Amino acid sequence: MAPPRVMFVNHTSAIAGAELILLDVVRAWRGATAFLFEDGPLEAAMRSKGLDVVLSRFGRGLTNLKRDASLWRAAPLAGRLAGITAEIAGAARRHDVIYANSQKAFVLAAIANAAARRPLVWHLHDIIDGSHFGAGQRRLQVALANRFAARVVVPSEAAASAFAAAGGRADLVEVVPNGVDIVRDPRSREDLRRDLGLPAGPLVGVFSRLAQWKGQHVVLDALATLPEVRGIIVGDALFGEQDYAATLRAQTEKLGLAGRVQFLGHRADVPLLMQAVDVMIHPSVAPEPFGRTLVEAMLAGVPVVATDAGAAADILDGGAAGTLVPPGDAAALAGAVARVLARPDDLAAQLDRATARAQDRYGVAAMQDAVAAVIARLAAGAHA
Repeated sequence: MAPPRVMFVNHTSAIAGAELILLDVVRAWRGATAFLFEDGPLEAAMRSKGLDVVLSRFGRGLTNLKRDASLWRAAPLAGRLAGITAEIAGAARRHDVIYANSQKAFVLAAIANAAARRPLVWHLHDIIDGSHFGAGQRRLQVALANRFAARVVVPSEAAASAFAAAGGRADLVEVVPNGVDIVRDPRSREDLRRDLGLPAGPLVGVFSRLAQWKGQHVVLDALATLPEVRGIIVGDALFGEQDYAATLRAQTEKLGLAGRVQFLGHRADVPLLMQAVDVMIHPSVAPEPFGRTLVEAMLAGVPVVATDAGAAADILDGGAAGTLVPPGDAAALAGAVARVLARPDDLAAQLDRATARAQDRYGVAAMQDAVAAVIARLAAGAHA
């Protein structure tokens, strides 16, 4: 039997966490279709994976429509949104399953599905609550999911619970943990730092796009109380968050951290940079649906200090595979970092547990198999 014809839909061509997951998912679907709202890095990456790419004629610039904004902000774009919806509906009829990988992609794919009538999967990479989405957007997402989604794939129980709490149908939800694979570099931490141009001495790293809810500002406040510790902040402002990026640089100057904190921007060598630091900090101040960098650090053998919000506690086994601190608490974060740096030789058991847990629960192959099973069931049901 021929494999299902799948169309993957994504609103942005920037590559952030959700897009990295998508790129791993589609590795098992060479020859499938990617419908993208705009051209850019994700388009090139999809083509390199062997997918046929369809670009919307109307989608460029919609990334800047913030997900926590009022629905009225989208009103001037109604014509373009209708155009994209019609494009998705037309393309969907040539496929067996539609797979929406982002909130904006899902909303338009769901509306299109009223006409296309194909099994629709929403890969929900977010926590649906007031810290991430406006009230109108939450109601719209949940109503469309309850009416048009055949499955809602989420990466954690935290994301599943938030979907249900927002009014989503629990019977739609399929928990598929994100998959992460990295290969450890054989070089020592000291050699990696030298080769990457990083400073000697105690070094912490933050690896995330620059956004208020990601909490980089809390890390800066913590480092201001740790005069012997240096930091690297890896990531860039991707979705209209340049003002926050500018605020972080101003905060660095104000706190006297300019000589101790480096902003490295977007990097393609994150696994190497992560293996070069003494502590990886995951400082989100709002609940995270997953935490890819947590798993990357666990696989890299790097101690983790993370805020106890969303899926972090589950990934870190309640703190047995890392250190958990309250969100937004710079003093608690500084204290945890200081304790980890003070006893590196005592962390062997924790690091071994973290690596084993990441390998056992969060492999890419397991994620690919689980997603493929969801798609196969839906395609079979549609053809029954």
